[in-house]
Amino acid sequence: MDTNLMKNRAWVELNLDNLEHNIKVIKEAIHEKTKIMAVVKANAYGHDLVIISKKLNEIGIEDFAVATLEEGMKLRENNIVGNILILGYTNINNIKYVLDNDLTQTVVSKEYAKELLDLNLDKPLKVHLKINTGMNRIGIKYSEVEFVKSLYSEPKLNITGIYTHCSSSDSSEPSDIEFTRLQIKRFDDLINKLKNANIKVIGTHLQATYGILNYPELEYDYVRPGMILYGTYTGKELYVKNPLDLKPVLSLKSRVSAVNILSSGDAVGYGRLFKASEPAKVATVSIGYVDGYPRYLSPGNTKVLINNTYGVVIGRICMDQLCIRVPFNLDVKEGDIVTLIGAREGVTALDLAETLKTIVPELFGRLGSRLNYIIVNDSSNEK
Repeated sequence: MDTNLMKNRAWVELNLDNLEHNIKVIKEAIHEKTKIMAVVKANAYGHDLVIISKKLNEIGIEDFAVATLEEGMKLRENNIVGNILILGYTNINNIKYVLDNDLTQTVVSKEYAKELLDLNLDKPLKVHLKINTGMNRIGIKYSEVEFVKSLYSEPKLNITGIYTHCSSSDSSEPSDIEFTRLQIKRFDDLINKLKNANIKVIGTHLQATYGILNYPELEYDYVRPGMILYGTYTGKELYVKNPLDLKPVLSLKSRVSAVNILSSGDAVGYGRLFKASEPAKVATVSIGYVDGYPRYLSPGNTKVLINNTYGVVIGRICMDQLCIRVPFNLDVKEGDIVTLIGAREGVTALDLAETLKTIVPELFGRLGSRLNYIIVNDSSNEK
């Protein structure tokens, strides 16, 4: 598609040089022999599953984690090579698609393992065993040592990994640190019992984003970076012991569709939520909540960037449009570019997430299907 058409009203810019930079700094933060398993679930956290995964393949990443069978199949359809782990549940009736696409399925429970073993499979199914060390979502309980041992002798399963997930690795609270250490110990104890039983244990992983940041001394076969791949932390309130020099990959941009001068007393938008107390310059921007810019951000003091100057969102954010107040002396015209998420302080994803009282993955997960995705070398370039 023509780039001008892709920048018609609202779009995402992806700086893949920054993605490569983030991979580099993550590698520097982990043990030399530990591999990166790139978490690209949820459309690569809103960054476009295929674009991100192709770039990661290009720079040597060959281990991926997705949430669903469909995500894994999409990667294969787009010629992504390497190991693709489905972190979540796959309906037992669809396991043949896991085999057909050379994917790896997580064993999400003891009962699920038994269901897999009851299947009439043409060849061994590649799996990772999820161990429940205390998060209590999915996984085989860490105390089920004999059952886990038995799975390694099952010819229907090709166990290429074993992992767990920590519930509180993003916290500096002493009780949370203590519990994280307990989860680590439970996992390590199980691994040691397997090894003592002469079981060859490969593909161990425990650290997700905050495990990498806060427990870098741990050494497993993989780490599972999520948000930090994309150049940001998950939330401002979360604990980061070892900050990384990250660069944001994603910017969200739109265009001015109209400029109005308000007189004192004039109102803007649905419900007349904003009323001018003095003459004001207001620009309408061609993006709305269906595009993923949350309606909850109206009518606060949310900043946007226009012509290298801050504007403020006013009035009710609509389905397809929103309004911003800009300095009266700022030269603003139809077609000017507005940055709603970018690298500058005040319009970062972390800033918006804080305003929304949520985390960055939820914000990115809102990004709508109407947005086009454009690869750039410098995502701050507003041309």
